[in-house]
Amino acid sequence: MSDGRETDTASEGSYQLSRPKKSPSSLTNLSSSSSMTPLSSVSGSVMSVYSGDFGNLEVKGNIQFAIDYVDSLKELHVFVAQCKDLAAADVKKQRSDPYVKTYLLPDKGKMGKKKTLVVKKTLNPVYNEILRYKIEKQILKTQKLNLSVWHRDTFKRNSFLGEVELDLETWDWDNKQNKQLKWYPLKRKTAPVALEAENRGEMKLALQYVPEPIPGKKLPTTGEVHIWVKECLDLPQLRGSHLNSFVKCIILPDTSRKSRQKTRAVGKTTSPVFNHTMVYDGFRPEDLTEACVELTVWDHYKLTNQFLGGLRIGFGTGKSYGTEVDWMDSTSEEVALWEKMVKSPNTWIEATLPLRMLLIAKISK
Repeated sequence: MSDGRETDTASEGSYQLSRPKKSPSSLTNLSSSSSMTPLSSVSGSVMSVYSGDFGNLEVKGNIQFAIDYVDSLKELHVFVAQCKDLAAADVKKQRSDPYVKTYLLPDKGKMGKKKTLVVKKTLNPVYNEILRYKIEKQILKTQKLNLSVWHRDTFKRNSFLGEVELDLETWDWDNKQNKQLKWYPLKRKTAPVALEAENRGEMKLALQYVPEPIPGKKLPTTGEVHIWVKECLDLPQLRGSHLNSFVKCIILPDTSRKSRQKTRAVGKTTSPVFNHTMVYDGFRPEDLTEACVELTVWDHYKLTNQFLGGLRIGFGTGKSYGTEVDWMDSTSEEVALWEKMVKSPNTWIEATLPLRMLLIAKISK
């Protein structure tokens, strides 16, 4: 690095996207020949880890289920039997198309989600399905089981019908009665506000914008954004303290795989030190007002990656190159860091920011 600072690792990439026609110039790819991601495809490829409509339907009824841990398989089995007296999504015909979804909290990511089939046109669906989680028992005892009931309409939109949550830390696994089917009343969701406020830890990082001088020109036409991921603090204990965490980075709206960079994984700690610098070149000054740095923290466990939390650092305007986008949603702290970086080129701007749940952009090929 030009500032003489020693880091464990470093990686480089180029910021690229297809801009609207009103912006005729294009970024020069200085380090790779990434494929371009059309801006129009970005907002359509953004998914929420909380997909659904909360609060529009009455919460009523009950769900019958049982849980058991099978030591020989090292699996949690959730036997979802049935529901009764659910709220009617179709008030006129007094029916819903319900299904049951389960999570092991605090993980609310796609990898931790299990669900039953949809049973159509009924308020009293019968499932008789077993949902299985491969998990060590000592890790299971640090978590909560969340079961929620949803109506799925013809257009695959989901409406919340109620939920039940069990604290597995205090669950008596040796009590045979706890392995029997029981009825539980469905409750209203206290989230998503409460889930958003969950403590997901913090990230220590620093940003720097480095303009690239061009011979014969007074002002640089492009520059580099340097992202120094120092460490994370107090990450969620999905598996006790046995996390194997790493950080991914993309610069939105470019979601091409070649634009993705990541740190190495650091194991067996909830406060991993990465000390990794990522460099993205090809930034014009005007791109700094339209782009957004998305940093996400993940736990790698066996063949899956579970989302822990993230940051989205930009101006938080809700728009990019004139198009409304979900991902331009930076918090005031994230905006403040980006503003300081833009106003102070060639200077490291440091911050410690709280991690949060995000609408996660899918990586295009």
